[in-house]
This record gives sequence, structure tokens and C-alpha cells, in this order.
Amino acid sequence: MTNHFYNEVAQPWKESEHESDTALMSSYSLIVWNDEVNTFEWVIETLIKICAHTPEQAEQCAMFIHTKGKYGVKNGEYEILKPMCDAITDRGIGATIEAVAG
Repeated sequence: MTNHFYNEVAQPWKESEHESDTALMSSYSLIVWNDEVNTFEWVIETLIKICAHTPEQAEQCAMFIHTKGKYGVKNGEYEILKPMCDAITDRGIGATIEAVAG
């Protein structure tokens, strides 16, 4: 007699392993770096225009960038974040894309 319930419970990773692989492939963060050159207003305007943040989100991100030295302002797929990163750096603001550890 085969215990199907036991097999499902004993191997829960079979279903979720594929899902987590997919999640890891699209787990990137757009990091904006603090500097002594750009104003809060410029960073906020940039986040609103480039990342589609609300003014409140952009202001909060700017505060985190200022106090922590860098902050992940957007998460997603690399292909989506790369043009945003390029647009931010084109405005003279330091930005990079980092893989999110998961």
C-alpha cells in the first residue's frame, strides 16, 4: 500500500523549488548612492520621473539614501531596472543594480 500523503508531505520542495528559482532570477534592486553634489530636490525629482515614485515615496527614499549612504529604490527584473539605472546616472546621480540575496 502506497502512502501518497506521506510522499507529498515528505517532499514539499518539489513544487516550490522551481518557483523560488524563477523568483531569484528576477530579484534585483536598483541602488541609488548618496553624494555631496546632488540636492534632495534633484534626487526626488529623478525618482518621481524615472522610477514612477509618488512624491512621498521619493522623499522617503532620498532620506534613506542620505542617512544610510545608499538605498534600494526599486526591485524587479534586471531588464526593467537597467534603463532606469542608466537614466539616473545620466542625470549625474550614482546608481547601480545589485542581485538581491535570497
